[in-house]
Amino acid sequence: GPRRRDVLIGAAGIGIGAAAAAGIGAIARPAAGAQTFGAERLADTSPHQRGIGGEIGAHAVFIAVDLDESVDRDRLERLLRLLTDDANRLMAGQAPIGDQEPEMAEVPAALAITFGFGPRLVDLVNPAARPEWLAPLPAFSIDRLEERWNDGDLLVLVAGDDPLTVAHAQRMLLKDLRAFSTIRWQQPGFRNARGSLKPGTTQRNLFGQIDGTVNPVSGTDDFERLVWIGADGASTGAGGDAPDWLVGGTGFVLRRIRMNLETWDLVDRPGREASIGRRLDTGAPLTGVHEHDEPDFEERTPQGFTVIHPMSHMRRSRTDDPAQRIHRQVYNYDHPVSGVGGMGAEVSDSGLLFASYQANPTAQFVPIQQRLADGDLLNEWTVPIGSAVFAIPPAASPGGFVGDRLFAG
Repeated sequence: GPRRRDVLIGAAGIGIGAAAAAGIGAIARPAAGAQTFGAERLADTSPHQRGIGGEIGAHAVFIAVDLDESVDRDRLERLLRLLTDDANRLMAGQAPIGDQEPEMAEVPAALAITFGFGPRLVDLVNPAARPEWLAPLPAFSIDRLEERWNDGDLLVLVAGDDPLTVAHAQRMLLKDLRAFSTIRWQQPGFRNARGSLKPGTTQRNLFGQIDGTVNPVSGTDDFERLVWIGADGASTGAGGDAPDWLVGGTGFVLRRIRMNLETWDLVDRPGREASIGRRLDTGAPLTGVHEHDEPDFEERTPQGFTVIHPMSHMRRSRTDDPAQRIHRQVYNYDHPVSGVGGMGAEVSDSGLLFASYQANPTAQFVPIQQRLADGDLLNEWTVPIGSAVFAIPPAASPGGFVGDRLFAG
């Protein structure tokens, strides 16, 4: 028969297992009746649209549509009034008129909806009011753009902390749009889930890099000057690069950047850090200790080489010109793949949705991108496959609609 010692050990093991099992999934939950972030509504950010700067949603979808040829100035105004009303209701946790699932609107979860205008939309209303920078970006040598991810007449950006809320809001707005337009592209993205990181922590991208260390902070004079059109009072009147109708708005660039994770897997840690110019664990420059330490591009190794490679991503993206800066809000994408197998097969379709906000994309974004295109070690593992530029108008006037000042001209 079984020895007494074996029985005791077995019994003890059962006890430990039962105790461990009892603890499985024992995650702390809010007390009954406690407020959750699902009820959170973003504060009014007038004169700016919501969703630019500050804490941004963990989930987002970028949508571009092309207006039907039948859409004239009057029909476009009706569409924008409809979109503005429905977006305001959704962000307030209220169901739009005609919402057949009104309960789904009751959890706004910090929902932000932002609209942007492409070149053709502005030309439809007033060609003289289109800023020169509102056009496709110049061609860069590293681009491998696919038409399915480029351009568009109207941008709709839906972001929030609950993917179900984002999906519902997206559907409601697309139902508004379908009688006026055709969907050109939809690009969903994600960041770290809300609450998974300590406040103030910079997120990582799918390369494992801390991504977004150098970013103007909303609410600062730096942010105001770099992001908002006309922040310095320098409106250019009816047209020009800062037309009156765009004062309080911003210029928007979306770049879809494919990341080759399969070949990135082959690079050792020192090689990865050299290509970036930063430590992977802390995000600190290779010449520093902490993430926000200022890099020393002149520091050298005992062999005489610069510690930070002159072609590293950080070095190439930096400039002494304080005007060549942007505000970035980056999302990751990771789409399913099928029919793959064997050693070396690609098992991911992943990358970045790089959203850049700046008062003038030509003066701020393009010089940075040109330097990166001319030489950046990270180009070995990244490929831009989509590109679009939009003008994001200010928030709607009281009782008005987004972009209403464009129609007043």
